[in-house]
Amino acid sequence: SSRSSTMAPEISLPWVSAQTSTCGPGLSAVKVRFRSGFAYVDGQIGEEVTPLFRLRYSGSASRWGFAIYRASHDDYEESFLPTGVMGGSPEEALDCACGLYLGDPSAWISEL
Repeated sequence: SSRSSTMAPEISLPWVSAQTSTCGPGLSAVKVRFRSGFAYVDGQIGEEVTPLFRLRYSGSASRWGFAIYRASHDDYEESFLPTGVMGGSPEEALDCACGLYLGDPSAWISEL
């Protein structure tokens, strides 16, 4: 089957293993699923795998729309990254999710 131009490209996964290690010991693995222009990112925290966020393909493999998973509503909500914008790199999204889900706001602080 041919791929539609609106389909999200595969995310280069080297960022997953490198970024997982920067999120501290609480996040042991990251899993990415693709569906209809979205990349759904789940994290393994202890023995539990939980949704973290969703990336929306916007035409650039380095800039994605960001939506955080809300367990209280079992859905995803378009959200701002700590940079103040609603989209960015997969690495920025994972840092944000680590700050929220692992209680590590240092994940949001960038070196100057």
